[in-house]
Amino acid sequence: MNAPANLKYTKSDEWFDPSSGAAGITDYAQNQLSDIVFVELLVDEGEEVTVGKPIASVESVKASAEIYAPAAGKVTAVNKGLSDKPETLNSDPFGEGWMIKIEGGSTSDVMDSAAYTAYCDERAH
Repeated sequence: MNAPANLKYTKSDEWFDPSSGAAGITDYAQNQLSDIVFVELLVDEGEEVTVGKPIASVESVKASAEIYAPAAGKVTAVNKGLSDKPETLNSDPFGEGWMIKIEGGSTSDVMDSAAYTAYCDERAH
């Protein structure tokens, strides 16, 4: 499992990059979902999001899940290319697989990489 140290993480398996405002689903989440085959982004540029607001819906060969905003603020960018290439989330969830970018980016109840890795390890047992 990959959990880059520069990111913040939620218990619902989203990541947030405080420096760029980018957000998406974690490597752990995409691994649990298996092969992601569909992505629908539920927010647009200019919208305000709050922590926990649904920002996307994803479907895999074995499950579907809602993805929630890990931070509050104004959406400044939406990765519209994910709808055409949902498999990007399987191969590069922290890079090309970003979902939205949030300006302001106030967070609550996020973990650093070490805490998130420990949290995922607890759930695996």
